[in-house]
Amino acid sequence: MDKSKRQLLFSVTKDDCDWSYTKGTGSGGQKKNKTSSAVHCKHKASGAKAYSEASRNQLENKRDAFVKMINTDVFKKWHKIEPLS
Repeated sequence: MDKSKRQLLFSVTKDDCDWSYTKGTGSGGQKKNKTSSAVHCKHKASGAKAYSEASRNQLENKRDAFVKMINTDVFKKWHKIEPLS
């Protein structure tokens, strides 16, 4: 299909999610344990959830949690996408 003829049916953005922030756990130094860099992401419509504390940076964790959330089976079922095998 020609890219110019594509039509966006719907999109999922950060505004469609509830976000919460907590302190990270485990190794990573005092900064990780003292700042609220860990991120919980919950998609309001589907109930899909994800969590990330891989980085000491909250923005990187927010991106990672969003990607993890859209790759969950719950979200894919809501979006009617068959999981890749």
